Amino acid sequence: MVKVLIAAGDAVEAQEIFYPYWRLKEEGFEVHVAAPSKKPLLTVVHDFEPGIETYTEKPGYRFIWVDLSFKEVKPGDYDGLIIPGGRAPEYIRTHTELEPIVRHFFEKGKPVAAICHGPLVLTAYGLVKGRRLTAYGVLKADIESAGGVYLDQEVVVDGNLVTSRAWPDLPAFMREFIKLLKK
Repeated sequence: MVKVLIAAGDAVEAQEIFYPYWRLKEEGFEVHVAAPSKKPLLTVVHDFEPGIETYTEKPGYRFIWVDLSFKEVKPGDYDGLIIPGGRAPEYIRTHTELEPIVRHFFEKGKPVAAICHGPLVLTAYGLVKGRRLTAYGVLKADIESAGGVYLDQEVVVDGNLVTSRAWPDLPAFMREFIKLLKK
């Protein structure tokens, strides 16, 4: 059975954790969620309001299906990795236990999917140099500074890496990630 790890934390974008979690289970895959601590996560809802030049943030549902802390993850047990967006990537990338997990997937060529602000984790670990990817538009400078090529597209697939801009792109994001998992 295919096993997928989702790496998240508090302030994860609600749609970007719930949709992949349920979609992967619907596909028959085993899904585990890891966070800095094994506890329910507070999700957030990022939305676009008329007259406001950036997204707004509201509290979302609690995500109660956190299976393990980053310290407990054995990355070799998993076939793929998802890094959802929201504000969670800003701080989970500072947890030293996460870096070897993420690096494992790149070193082994396993499928990795990052959406919205998720690529902040990849730029922090130096994993985007020479890669084509997308993310929420404000990350363009971060991606380019880290040596990546930013594309403003619904979904970008570069080898084992699948990226999308934000939650409106979730259907394309999951379609491409599931294709890689099934190879």
